[in-house]
Amino acid sequence: MADNYLEKKMEEHRGPHRPAYRPKTTPSGARPGTVCFKFPPRRVFVTGGASGIGASIVKAFRDAGCRVAFCDTDRKAGNATAQSTGAQYYPADVADVDALESCMGRIIDSWGDIDIIVNNAGISRFTPLAETSPAEFDRIMAVNLRPVFVTARYLSIHRSQLPERNTYGRIINICSTRFKQSEPGTEAYSASKGGIMSLTHALMASLSPLGITVNAISPGWIATKDYSDLSDADHTQHPSGRVGTPDDIARMCLFLAMPGNDFINGENIIIDGGMTRKMIYAD
Repeated sequence: MADNYLEKKMEEHRGPHRPAYRPKTTPSGARPGTVCFKFPPRRVFVTGGASGIGASIVKAFRDAGCRVAFCDTDRKAGNATAQSTGAQYYPADVADVDALESCMGRIIDSWGDIDIIVNNAGISRFTPLAETSPAEFDRIMAVNLRPVFVTARYLSIHRSQLPERNTYGRIINICSTRFKQSEPGTEAYSASKGGIMSLTHALMASLSPLGITVNAISPGWIATKDYSDLSDADHTQHPSGRVGTPDDIARMCLFLAMPGNDFINGENIIIDGGMTRKMIYAD
């Protein structure tokens, strides 16, 4: 039997003519202090989803009830992420156009369509300019930049051939604050991220007739390994007081993918704890 002594005492205190107590709710029916989001199940494809930021994005969409597939060259990490999240893993190198398009084709054959693409795959190799070969420059472009074009083009062709139009679509490109900040030896990486920035708003214009929004996210310092290894100085240099985590980026992906956020289009959202707005001079 429940111990409802206090409840009975409150009823006696109110008396027979007092209305029964009812918890207050917001106009939407939620309790004060809570925010509820309705996120319909979507079909999501993430490139480079085996580890780091990509794995957090995969997990976030799976936790939201979406069907998620991802590709990556790291088979060990890919299989582990697939097992822990329930997502589908496709071993593929995004620099191989045929392999990337084949991966998307298999997903569409299975699901009928792809609602959300997150272009996350990327590599960073910083070498002195004189030691960076044209082949190394091209490799970084082939991994970081070209797949953004390839996946968007493939989805565009597929959507144009559908007998019944899918009015919902999202492409989210993972850029970097390097698109506007540079250090010596970062030519290839910075150029690839600058290209993503420009390609994002170009794709926005081309894909708008298909109802697909295209946005970019530019992470700053995101710690993808042991967060406890960071020093106090690492954290306190950020105006937000901490180094970023992969979940910071994953949450923005979910936000951009929400059905009501289609008015955000062609944008690049910087998530860096305020570092690119911080004025710094040498002592």
